Amino acid sequence: MPPTPHPGLRPMGHWGLALLVLTGCIGCSSLPRIVPDLAQPAGPPMQLEGARGPLSVARSRAILDDLAARSPTTGVFERHLALEEALVGSPLTTGNQVVLLQDGPATYRAMFAAIAAARDHINLETYILDDDEVGQRFAQALMAKQAQGVQVNLLRDSAGTFSTPAAFFEQLAASGVQLLEFNPINPLEARDDWRWNRRDHRKLLIVDGLTAFLGGINISSVYSGGSFQRGSKARDNAADSLAWRDTDLQLQGPVVAELQKLFIDAWQQQKGPPLAPRAYFPPPQVVGSQVVRAIGSSPEEPFSLIYATLLSAIGSAETSVHITNAYFAPDPQLLAALEAAARRGVDVTLILPSQTDSWMVFHAGRRHYARLLRAGVKIFERRGVILHSKTALVDGVWATVGSTNLDWRSFLHNHELNAVVLGAEFGRQVRAMFDKDLAASDRVQLEAWQQRPIDLRLKEQFARAWEYWL
Repeated sequence: MPPTPHPGLRPMGHWGLALLVLTGCIGCSSLPRIVPDLAQPAGPPMQLEGARGPLSVARSRAILDDLAARSPTTGVFERHLALEEALVGSPLTTGNQVVLLQDGPATYRAMFAAIAAARDHINLETYILDDDEVGQRFAQALMAKQAQGVQVNLLRDSAGTFSTPAAFFEQLAASGVQLLEFNPINPLEARDDWRWNRRDHRKLLIVDGLTAFLGGINISSVYSGGSFQRGSKARDNAADSLAWRDTDLQLQGPVVAELQKLFIDAWQQQKGPPLAPRAYFPPPQVVGSQVVRAIGSSPEEPFSLIYATLLSAIGSAETSVHITNAYFAPDPQLLAALEAAARRGVDVTLILPSQTDSWMVFHAGRRHYARLLRAGVKIFERRGVILHSKTALVDGVWATVGSTNLDWRSFLHNHELNAVVLGAEFGRQVRAMFDKDLAASDRVQLEAWQQRPIDLRLKEQFARAWEYWL
């Protein structure tokens, strides 16, 4: 099967999208701006949450001071974290364990191990769930646990699973798995305010309220190959198929309860049937020392919480901003934040795709290269894979991994999910992963870029007209 289309464009082709949008876009002369309030908030000192609830102000301060002491010199902790707390609302939690997972094989192995060990419930929220080898393995594993008395609840996006046969979900439902379709494409099946462009782009697996997975990986055989293996390919019928490069996290500790709240809120907002009674919030335990915040965004909010906190982190950066992202079609504020950081001496480095499954987003993003390069931003394009990662590392101590792309769709139209992990220890892991991708990437130089052929420039101009909808 061909590579999975860009999340904003499945199952429609680009021209089908253009026809749908045209009637609502005639006369549009400019794109709207997203304007979160990034002013420093006034309020009580920040408090972290642990396994037994909120920590004291003094203990919270001591943990943050210890993180800062063991980190490179940076103002991120002082200037950014209080603002992030005010914007996002979800707590910083301590006592967590975080495992960085690279590519589908490692992520799927960890997921299947957690599913096999489930004893109470499994909550799965996904954008794409294909009826292929990987999808069937997940289906069989989930149905087996349901037969053992483990309640399985599955929330799947309607557009993302549009091409998955109904029979695939019917077998799950027949086994007792509780299913809910997010924003059905058919408006007659809508349970609330229907919007054709709204998507649930989150990828979240929670097992027994104790272990969670999140990131960019969907459930599809396109992720079957490792992206750093020479000649590795996804197991599909396309002879020229490339491996998909993606990143996920496995989390344990108090942050899992915050992710569970996001899953349950999404289920209830979609007016799903009552969830079967289970121990969705077991007593949290201290399993590590990582400080983590879960951030969920949705189009029902005034602005994307993930977008706002990323803007703030970039604005607070003192030494480095290292971003890897699959779909780069930034709005004016993100562009300005990247340029401003580079001009004040911050090492701003972007790893972006060299090949893609969405040529319109690809060229819409490339339209901004010259401007960024002139400001001192370094741009690299990852070769030999379909880049699907969504990660950022600021000053080596503020890291985020999740489902959010740097495009208008993620910022305005999608439900997204990221985790922010603080501290130099995890930052070093993300930096090592970034450097590994960097070594497999080609640098874009301004002089050479300015000599690119006319057909690329025309594609960039065409894509620009549809940037908001991609």
